[in-house]
Amino acid sequence: MNTLTDAWHWLTNSAHWSGDDGIWHRLAQHLVLTVVCLVISCLIALPIALVLGHLGKGGALAVNISNIGRAVPTFAVLVLLLLTPIGKWGEGPTVVALVLFAVPPLLTNAYVGMREVDRDVVRAARGMGMTGRQMLFRVELPLSLPLLMNGVRIAAVQLVATATIAALAGGGGLGRIITAGFNLANTAQVVAGAVLVAVFALLVEGVFEVAERLAPRWAGRAR
Repeated sequence: MNTLTDAWHWLTNSAHWSGDDGIWHRLAQHLVLTVVCLVISCLIALPIALVLGHLGKGGALAVNISNIGRAVPTFAVLVLLLLTPIGKWGEGPTVVALVLFAVPPLLTNAYVGMREVDRDVVRAARGMGMTGRQMLFRVELPLSLPLLMNGVRIAAVQLVATATIAALAGGGGLGRIITAGFNLANTAQVVAGAVLVAVFALLVEGVFEVAERLAPRWAGRAR
């Protein structure tokens, strides 16, 4: 109980919120890292999933291969990348490790969403003379949007939680608060850092929950 009280006192100390090592600065670094990795992951995974889901070929293999990556710990990938030339690219190893971590849920959910679109609707669209591109963007994508958004939500929350490893490679983010606490043997700071990461992840979860609820409306307008 004393640890939680000490963590609360640490969090409510205004001195810990300002400066380059302050919470606001570390939170901004964490947010930027998460957004960058999420955008890169989406640019890689979503086009592949949408095309394979539309064609109905090769998707299962792609999903299985990407899911194998889930068995490899992100920290292990980061350590290996630090030993390669990529390790000289500043935040490069962290970004690559996090992107590889975020791709599987994005690819899986988007592909499954595409394949679960009612085939009768797809055949009707084809019978109306729609081209493959029109079917993809005007029929299949809007209908698969809820599952696609679910994949983005999962990836975003996982990235927020896992981006703390950036501190182990000398990067920024909320993980620096936790590692600094360990270095100082300050349990209250470690707990406070963990609480900040958990609250941030919950906020991101909430934002995407709202987006998922709005997805059917967006799909309806698109149709």
